[in-house]
This record gives sequence, C-alpha cells and structure tokens, in this order.
Amino acid sequence: MHALRLATLLAAVAAFAGSALAQVSVSIDQAPDRVRAGETFEVVWTITSPDPVELTTVAWGNQSRNWTQYGSFRAGAAGTFRTTVTAPANPGTLHWTVYVRTRNARGVIPERQIAVEAAQPTGFGLEQREPRAALTFPIAGAQLDALRREVAFPALTFNSPLFFTSPQDGTDRVAVVEQGGRIKIFPNRDSVTSAATFLDISGQVRSGGELGLLGLAFSPRYASDGRFYVYYSPRGGNTRTRVSRFTVSSDPNRADPNSEEVLLEIDQPYSNHNGGMIAFGPDGMLYVGLGDGGSGGDPQRNGQNLGTLLASILRIDVSGPNGYTIPSDNPFQAAGQRREIWAYGIRNPWRFSFDRLGGDLWLGDVGQDEREEIDLVTRGGNYGWRIYEGTQSYNNPQGLSANRFERPVLDYSHAEGRTVVGGYVYRGPAIPSLRGVYVYGDYVSNRIWGLRYENGQVTWRRELASVPNVSSFGEDEAGELYAVSLSAGRIYRFSANTSGGVAFPTRLSQTGLFRSVATLQPASGVIPYDVNAPLWSDGAVKKRWIALPDNSEIDFSATGSWSFPVGTVLVKHFELELEVGNPASAVRLETRVMVHEQQGWAGYTYRWNAQETDADLLPGGSEGVYTVRDPNAPGGQRRQTWSFPSRADCMSCHTLAAGTILGVGTRQLNRDYRYPARDDNQLRSWNHIGLFSRDIGDHQAYDAYVDPADTAANLSQRARTYLAVNCSGCHQPNGGTPRRIDLRYDTDRLAMNVINQRPEGETLGIADAYLVRPFSGDQSVLLNRMNRRDVRGMPLLGSREIHAQGVELIRDWIEAGAR
Repeated sequence: MHALRLATLLAAVAAFAGSALAQVSVSIDQAPDRVRAGETFEVVWTITSPDPVELTTVAWGNQSRNWTQYGSFRAGAAGTFRTTVTAPANPGTLHWTVYVRTRNARGVIPERQIAVEAAQPTGFGLEQREPRAALTFPIAGAQLDALRREVAFPALTFNSPLFFTSPQDGTDRVAVVEQGGRIKIFPNRDSVTSAATFLDISGQVRSGGELGLLGLAFSPRYASDGRFYVYYSPRGGNTRTRVSRFTVSSDPNRADPNSEEVLLEIDQPYSNHNGGMIAFGPDGMLYVGLGDGGSGGDPQRNGQNLGTLLASILRIDVSGPNGYTIPSDNPFQAAGQRREIWAYGIRNPWRFSFDRLGGDLWLGDVGQDEREEIDLVTRGGNYGWRIYEGTQSYNNPQGLSANRFERPVLDYSHAEGRTVVGGYVYRGPAIPSLRGVYVYGDYVSNRIWGLRYENGQVTWRRELASVPNVSSFGEDEAGELYAVSLSAGRIYRFSANTSGGVAFPTRLSQTGLFRSVATLQPASGVIPYDVNAPLWSDGAVKKRWIALPDNSEIDFSATGSWSFPVGTVLVKHFELELEVGNPASAVRLETRVMVHEQQGWAGYTYRWNAQETDADLLPGGSEGVYTVRDPNAPGGQRRQTWSFPSRADCMSCHTLAAGTILGVGTRQLNRDYRYPARDDNQLRSWNHIGLFSRDIGDHQAYDAYVDPADTAANLSQRARTYLAVNCSGCHQPNGGTPRRIDLRYDTDRLAMNVINQRPEGETLGIADAYLVRPFSGDQSVLLNRMNRRDVRGMPLLGSREIHAQGVELIRDWIEAGAR
C-alpha cells in the first residue's frame, strides 16, 4: 500500500511554477549535511502559502530523482512541519526533496543531498585511558622571576582582603583588613591556624565595587594608647567616606566596637575613586588619601580645586584627646583653601607608604585611560590631574606645560597594567639584594615590579614576580614585605629566587606534548577536545588538548568550575587565516600552555617561528603584524596586530574568581567530538576512561552552552552564553574589576547589575546612558564598549579586532528587551 501511494504521489509531482505555485514557498529550517549510515534524523521545513496545506512530506532515495521512501505525511495550516528520516544502511549519498500540495498548487523543491558516512561503531570515542607521555614542565614552576612568591599563613584565608599591616607594638602580630568590614589579627607565624576578629563593623559598612572598609592605621603609640584608625564607606544616605578612631579593649585581640569617634566624613559624588589609604608619617601626623570623587575624567573638576578635600592627600594631627587639628605647617592656608590638604591633583591614591629609612612618601595613583603613575609626594605638590594623566596631557585646553606640575617618578602604559597598587621601599633583612628597592604592582595585570630611584631618576626597574589581583602590600614589624590577593583571599610573602629551579622547556618541541610538532600529533595521554562556545580570539582558528597526570582525576561540577589535579596541562593552539575563509592560508601564531603547578596555575606562551618548525617560549608579551586578505576590508586587505600574552597577561583573564580555567567545564564540553574511532559526547568518553573522580552518569542530564552563532537557538541563551564566555572571567564578584557587574551565565537577570543601571564610570558621551538599557542599544554602554577597541573598549586584553557578530548578537538581545 505504501509503495503504491508513493508512486501515485511522485507521478503527480511537478516543479514549482506558474502563478498559483509561485505563491507557495518552502524554506528548510533544519537538515544535516552529513549523517551516519542507518542514522535517524529530523528534517524541519516551513511552508508559506495562502491556502491550507493538504499534503506535505519528505521523499528520498539513493539515486537522483529516484525517491523510493518518504516520511510521515502531514497536513494543516501553512507553517512549520517536521518529520524523521532514516539514512540508508550503506555509505553513499541520500537524495531528498520536500513535496507540497495545496488546493491550487503541488510540487517539490529542488533536490538536495546529504552525505551518508559509514555507520557509527559501537562503544566510546575514547575506549581506554592512555598513560601520559613524559612531559617536561616542572610542577614547582618555571622560577623565572627574580622573587619567589610563597603563601604566607597557609592555614588562613580571608574574605576580599584589601590591606595588611602590623600594630608595631612589640607583639609581632599582623592584621588583615577585609572589605566587608572586618579586621583580623593573628601572630606572625606560618604555623598559625586561626585569626581573631579584632573589629567587626560590617553592619556599618557599605561594601562592593570600590566601597567598603578600605584602610587601617595603628597609632605610632599604639602600645601605650591603644588607638587605631579606619577608613570606610558608611551605610545609609549618600555615598561618603568616613575616617574614624577606635580603641582596643582589655583583650589585646579585640577592639572596643563602641569606641568609635568619627573624625572626618566626606561626601563622594560617585561610588568609585574613593582612595582608601591612611598611614602615619614619621612626623606622627595622619595622612589620608582621597580620590577625585569618581565617575570618569573628573567631571566635577576636583583635581585642581583646593576648596575640596577630594583628589588630595590630607595631613592632620590626631594626637589630641578628641577630633583632629590641622598642623600649622600645612601648605595651604589662604581663604577658600582646605587647610587639611598636603598635596593635590591626584586621581585615585589607592595605596601609599613612607620609606622607613628616609621618610619619603611614595604613592601609586591609579590612572584613567592610558597611564598609571608612581609619585614621590612632597609638601604642597600639585600632581596634575585632570590636566595631566601621568606624563601625558589629558584634559588640557590651555596647553599648560608639564613643568607646572610635579612629574611622576615613573608612569607606565595600559599595555603593562591598568590599576597601579602602590607598595613599599623594602627595608627588611631577608632579601639583601632588594633593600632600597621600591616594590609596587598592578591589580589587573598581576605584575609586581621593583625600581631604584637615585639622584632624582629611576636607575633600575625590573619585573620581580606576579600575584593574582594584588590589592595591597604591607609590612610586618621587621619590615618584611607581603602582598595581598583580593581574589585568592591570601597573603603572600617573597623570598629571593636563587636556586634557578628545574630547567623549563624553552621550545614547544621540548615539552613532550606532541609526537610531531610539525603535524601537532598529540603524545600519549594528551587528549584533544572542543567547546560549544569559543571565546572570540580575533578570528583565529584554535585547537585544544588536555593532559592529566596518570592515576589522577578531575573533581566534576555540573555548573561550577572543575578542580584539576596538580600537574594538569592544558594546551590551546592558534592559527590565523591570511585569506579569510581559506584554511590553506592559515599561519601558526602561538601555542599557549596552562600548567597546574604546586603554587597554582601558570600560563606560558610559545610563539611559532617564521618557518613554522617550532615555537619558542616568550619571556614576556609581544606583538606581530599580519596582512590579511579580506573582501570586507577597504581595498580587499587589512593589517591585523596579534598580541602574544605574557605570563602575567594569561592570569589577568584566567582569574581565581572564575576558577582559573575558563574553557574546560560541563557546559562547554557537553558536546560531541569526532574521535578517530567514532563521534562521541566528550563528557561520556571522559567519564568512561575515568577522568572524573566519580561516575557522572548520563551526559544528557547536564546543561550545555548553545553556540552564540547559532541563529536558530534561543536569543537570550545565545547572548548570556556569549557574555559568560567572553566577559564573566573578570565581570563577576572578585573577578578583578572595580565594578559590581556579574555576567556569569547563572546570574539572575537583575543581579547582573547592568539592566537599567547607570554607569559608575564614563558614559562614553552617550546621552541618558545606562549599562544596558532594554530596547535601546544606543543607550547601552556595555554594547558600545564592545564595539570599540580604543582605551575605552572591551575587552581590555586579548583582542584587537571588534567581533561584529558578537556586537550584533548583544544588540539584538538588548533591542529585544535584554531578557
């Protein structure tokens, strides 16, 4: 009966033509290009017709226009139809068409083909776990830095730590300030297992972004007067800064929370650029650092206004029994000037310190668009903001000479870092070679530098180490130097790196990762993988591998970050097509390696030589320029700059808050991979060979990212996936940005802190700007930052080319209501 029905149907078929037929159109919404022999798949099509559809189906066969089989017959109103098709049992070509019959028209669409490949063998893509080849990465680390970074107080972790100091009272205790409003105090011993809560004012502190409990200074006479001073953002009312005095209780490890005396309270026009540092100088005076009031570019012009305390270093005398007095030798005494000011023209003095030996005041002033600066602050000094940013003119309509202002000791560009963290002149006993060196860092790039300043000039500067999201430095009683990591919740100390360490592979061919570097054939135990939603990498083509130590396992999480054993190596290889759309034109750029060392993850970049015979380990970041033939570029070609990341650059994006490893997780790997033996879901295969610490069960029980480029997928899922993959490594709590934006995939829409939220920083000249304004892409700062690659563009690192498709996707999402 079926054969007769099909023969009758085919006899009636004619190509769509004529006036009635021309009103009927068919679009194919879903159909594969290739299938396995015997595989069942779905075809989805949409019919546009003024008349109801009396009959429609898919017909197919092994030969052209010899359609011997058909799917289920359908009828109904014009619209979308679907049916299942079973491929032939043998490899070859499946020829198929869609038949349509309405009251006034009948016919088929032009024939299409699907490649039929050999049937999928039974089993798994990976049948057994191969022993890992002998890789040559030392898990103790490359030890390429001048200083070795070590975790101090390994049993202690802290919640968003911002500062480290000592009461200098002879007890050899140290204190850590937590942004939420607590101060922890404990003995300065590595064996310490717990920290006492010295002060808890979390109920009074407005915390988040650049707000919170930001600074702490113990009185120079703390051993006798028990006084200490804090700098924080109080709750309630308008945003403001408060400096208060407290005293210790009868318990030396606990302050009296009821002893607060408010000394200063300053209104903050915006929530950023709050400064946060307080410290006693060698003169016994309390110095206070205040930012310019926030937003971006100093819109209220506080930098050059001596009538406000903002954008200044203050100097006050708190030695009396109550309040404070203004020292008579402060420099600004004229009418209309705030006499508390010691120096001004400062954008955001996050951290400063006094040299123990000479008393000099060293400051790290956080920059705006292009420069970060280190200053030596002197009485009455004007440091130029907003007329100058570092050594460069910023907003200088009168063309004022830089000689009118105090010049920075040093400034550096945003190619090296984007948020300077002032440090200390090292005067400790443990590292003699470091004595007299001013040590400072950068919160975004994780770099730690040192400089020597002699006879009015920098005579030596060197990158010394790296610390993830360094928020502050500090000293103990002896003058030993410590670094605070906001994202790690740890305190680090430094020691001289004199051992030289185990030899580190300086060429990719020396790593043991590949049987053949020429073909990139992976070595035993080096497993290839792919992801659902790749990070935008300026159009580069990428390949990926993972290698776990033998007998080790991954701690699996359905939605969170996976935990990898020490010794795990992840590899990502980059190539760039010099003719867009022509894979044969691709050149090898770099191969990045992430190694899980004993002290944590570290990233290394190997840059391919011009002959593409091997790749060399880069000592730091570098750039390359390539000419790309692109039909969409003016003249048919463009020059593309590729940035090769330094080790610190790698860890700027691979943040601890995001779990360090960004592309290897459930949602990214829950997809099929074409293994040599068969296609298989990666989670299924990895589970089968025992890469996980537990049996994870059926991979279909877990979520998967959609491909943001898949226009058939849900728009909201595509947009949220894109933002999660490309932005949330930094834009999440403790992710390394001063903003409260949270772009993780699971974050509730309103908890993203972008929907109908005003920008805390610059508005980019957008009238009535919001971070994301539903239904209005033009008012949305997030979208506009994505669509530029200058100093105000996003992302800050890792991309020089605008991702036009990504911008279009986020615009479509916003214009649809950002749901």
